[in-house]
Amino acid sequence: MEMKKRINLELRNRAPEEVTELVLDNCLCVNGEIEGLNDTFKELEFLSMANVELSSLAQLPSLNKLRKLELSDNIISGGLEVLAEKCPNLTYLNLSGNKIKDLSTVEALDEEDDDDYVEEGEEEEDEEECLRGEKRKRDAEDDGEEEDD
Repeated sequence: MEMKKRINLELRNRAPEEVTELVLDNCLCVNGEIEGLNDTFKELEFLSMANVELSSLAQLPSLNKLRKLELSDNIISGGLEVLAEKCPNLTYLNLSGNKIKDLSTVEALDEEDDDDYVEEGEEEEDEEECLRGEKRKRDAEDDGEEEDD
């Protein structure tokens, strides 16, 4: 079944702006492009397009509320920078089983310029540095008192 037909079927007589989850797994996308998905899917939070022979994300519409995107088992090899622009709230992305050859391809998804972004464990390190700083301070006070061996 083609992607456009599958989207119409999945709508189940609902308007696109009412849909929060859309599963299009195992349907066929023509020429490796997304078809039938557009900006009217404003409330979409979960989108799954696993095993649909997708090779390009160029036709991905702006999905500001999308948090979870499943793209496993496709033939995507690049063009991931589109995701950072069109899906700003994305927190989960599965690209397993695609044609991505090296990590530089996914570097487009890195949010280096975001001040709110914190690496895991970064807050803990700051606390440890404070503790180490205090310890060094105490060591400096005890500098004149050396133990006899």
